Order: sequence, then C-alpha cells, then structure tokens
Amino acid sequence: MSEIETDLDRLAAVQRRIARAARECGRSAEDVRLVCVTKTVPAERIATIIAAGCQDFGENRVQEAAEKWPALRRAHPEFCLRLIGPLQTNKVRDAVRLFDAIESVDRPKLAAELAKEMARSGKTPRVYVQVNIGEEPQKAGVLPEAADEFIRYCRESLELNIEGLMCIPPAHQLASPYFALLAKLAARNGLKRLSMGMTSDFELAIQLGATEVRIGSAIFGVR
Repeated sequence: MSEIETDLDRLAAVQRRIARAARECGRSAEDVRLVCVTKTVPAERIATIIAAGCQDFGENRVQEAAEKWPALRRAHPEFCLRLIGPLQTNKVRDAVRLFDAIESVDRPKLAAELAKEMARSGKTPRVYVQVNIGEEPQKAGVLPEAADEFIRYCRESLELNIEGLMCIPPAHQLASPYFALLAKLAARNGLKRLSMGMTSDFELAIQLGATEVRIGSAIFGVR
C-alpha cells in the first residue's frame, strides 16, 4: 500500500471516530471540524487529502507554510489554513498574508502587531486566543486567570474579532479538567469556538465541546 493510500485510510478512520464521539454525546459530526496538521508533510500528500474533501489544515511554522501552501492554494483555493504554532512579531506580515486563521495569539504585543497589519493589508484572518491551560512555563499562551482581561483588550482596544480559544493540555495528565476549563473561559467571554484535542485525546475534547480538533499523526503517521 502506498503512503498516500495509507493516509486516506487513516483519514477515514479518524473521520469515523469523530462522528462516533460526536454521536455519543448528542452532537452532530458537522459541529466538529477536523483540522489536519500538516507539519513536515509534503505538498503532494496534502493535495490528496484536500481532494478527499478536507477543508481545514494546521501548520506550526510560518516559513514552512510559505514554502508549500501558496502553490496548493492556487490548485485548491477552497480550504482554511490555520497557524497553530507560536507566532513571532517579525513574522506577523507573512502570517496575515498566508493564513485564514491564527490560533496562537497570546500576548499584547503580538495582538497589537496583528491589528496593525490587518488594518494595513485589509486582510483579516480569524483570531483565536491561545490559553496556557496547564500554566506550564515551557508553553506559550495567556494564563487562564489573565484570559478575560486579554480578550477584553483585544476586543476593546484593538478591535480584533476574537473567534475562539485554543489550548494544549499538559502531557501525561487527564485532559478533561483542562478542556472543561477552556470551555468555561470561552462561555464566560461569549466565544463559541474551541480548538482543543489532538490525536491522543480528541474524542474526550469532543465530549467537552471542541469545535475544532487538530490531528496530525493519526492521519499522516508519526513524524
């Protein structure tokens, strides 16, 4: 079996698991968007997944996205490309140009640079605030206790349209308390989109309200 055929088989298995997890908690599979994480995946394999009907893709690095996605967009214009990795302020202009959604907004300086570049370019990718839900020093994200104030700053001072929240729970710990906390923060701020859940825990995330699940290795294998 070829690598591409294996990708398609794994994709179908993930889609079935998403549908089953949604059904088991009384939700529709259409309520949950599968974000295929394509870090290090070559363009020809991504093109096959696009042709199979996937519409949402996540990249971790601006530079890698710039190398492979413009050609993919010319061939397949109808998809949503999401930045799910950390964003440096000196990459803001490229990020606004390349991405349809930026899920890793986590500090005032970055938010201000995004607002300025959106005003300059007229391009307005959707914005998610990344929350460091486990308060881990090695991870990016605004701390949970600072999230309300940061969201208010983005909305009121910068006039950014915050669409949702994103998190990565601590590894090797039960994820459900962290997903529940993110959902609580979102509800308190009137946000309906929750980007949470990856290969190891996406079914649990769906039970707790995820609207986007970011899945890489379950589709493309361990990289």
